[in-house]
Amino acid sequence: MAQSITHVSTHLLGGSAVMRAVCFLELLFPHPRSFAIRLWDGTLLSATSGEPQFILVFNTPGAVRSTFTPPVELNAAAAFIRGDFDIQGDIFSSFALLRQISASAHSAQQMTKLAQHWFNLPAADTNNPIISRGPAQLTKAKHSKARDEAAIQYHYDVGNDFYALFLDRRMVYSCAHFPTGAEDLDTAQERKLDQICRKLRLKPGERVLDIGCGWGGWVIFAAQYYGISAMGVTLSKLQHALANERINAAGLSDRVEVKLMDYRDLEGTVFDKLVSIGMFEHVGRSHLPEYFAHTYRLLKPGGVFLNHGISQGNVPGLQQRTFTTLLVDRSIMGMGLFSDRYIFPDGELAPVSEVNMAAEAVGFEVRDVDNWREHYALTLQHWVNRLEANRAAAIHLNGEAIYRTWRLYMAGSAEGFASGRLNVNQTLLAKLEDGRSKLPWSRADWYV
Repeated sequence: MAQSITHVSTHLLGGSAVMRAVCFLELLFPHPRSFAIRLWDGTLLSATSGEPQFILVFNTPGAVRSTFTPPVELNAAAAFIRGDFDIQGDIFSSFALLRQISASAHSAQQMTKLAQHWFNLPAADTNNPIISRGPAQLTKAKHSKARDEAAIQYHYDVGNDFYALFLDRRMVYSCAHFPTGAEDLDTAQERKLDQICRKLRLKPGERVLDIGCGWGGWVIFAAQYYGISAMGVTLSKLQHALANERINAAGLSDRVEVKLMDYRDLEGTVFDKLVSIGMFEHVGRSHLPEYFAHTYRLLKPGGVFLNHGISQGNVPGLQQRTFTTLLVDRSIMGMGLFSDRYIFPDGELAPVSEVNMAAEAVGFEVRDVDNWREHYALTLQHWVNRLEANRAAAIHLNGEAIYRTWRLYMAGSAEGFASGRLNVNQTLLAKLEDGRSKLPWSRADWYV
């Protein structure tokens, strides 16, 4: 039977390896604690405030050290993917732990104590079977066309069948829209697709470009319900193949096509409207001027461009961090390294104000800005729940490492949007013609 521990002394608890782990963990996560910790021998460090929100389960003696090796975010993620530890219960609430660790490590005295206890932890068991999906190995210049293609394929080409396990029936891999919060995922995604069409004020016969079109969900929807002609572009070979299969199956191949190409290679043609849904995070912060300059050239005067993407949240105190907090966040915590290595290589986020200033600098006029972060938190909760419900199928398709990677990434992202560390914005940009936007003075028709 597991031994429950609510107070730690220097006495031996289940052996020296257990004692050292308990001492480190109690120092790192002092009371009050809303979660429990279970060690490899069954030793339980209880929650101190009612029922635990989740249980942090360390599966081997070396798991504690491997999990909390700096940079913590990167190595904790790698340890989770390997199976060194598990999160049982509410995985969403567990991501507050990283901020708790960061806060506890900001004093030199506390950092020294933690380091002393960390060095006393049992070493990682190198004989454990490794199930890790390796981090991205990219070459070429950052944000060159070849490197961007490799980065996109690293993430998206894990397989269409895998994504189908947790996405909606149209396979839309971006934030859904929940007017009441009670909608199911299929309904919420179709509401999002329709809302974008309304914001663009699509008309039959217009020619529209979707930059980073994924599996073609929006171009198919817009052609079916608004009578447009559309071109989508993607860098993912598997997305390209399935998108065109779905276009053909819908009987839309005369009006809709998806091309396997970089949007920067589109030249010599202009479109009535442009849309980009969840793509510009891959552009790179320093390349935003290039992105907007090229999209400006692709759009007819009097046209509009809806740019939808994740932006950096406005976290209080983020811009006023001290040298010590910056050192802890970057060197010890390694904030952002997990996503860069295992999820979206070379992805970069900027505040929406900076993004829109880059758009204005090339000539766009900002007509509307919308923040959907609460909607994305709920979207990600749906995705995680659906993935967990299809755990066996996901592991059968891609192995346990992929399943664990996506479960961790999506749950962490949900917490990021819920806390305000991440935002997702829709910005409507107009390319003026002789100083006129050709847009109505009211947005009431968006919500009819």
